[in-house]
Amino acid sequence: MIMAKVRITQVRSKNGSTARQRANLVSLGLHRMHQSVEVELTPVTKGMIQKVLHLVKVEELN
Repeated sequence: MIMAKVRITQVRSKNGSTARQRANLVSLGLHRMHQSVEVELTPVTKGMIQKVLHLVKVEELN
């Protein structure tokens, strides 16, 4: 079974965010502004993205 993939790009600074939000960014593989990563869309990653949605841009990949 093929999982959907998404591209996540950090578009806002993590300054002023909580420690939990910063940990979610690191877990997703984002370490600096305008960095993009491609991850499989699982329930775990969906939850992490939801917690930092105000800091990132999410694009679906085919």
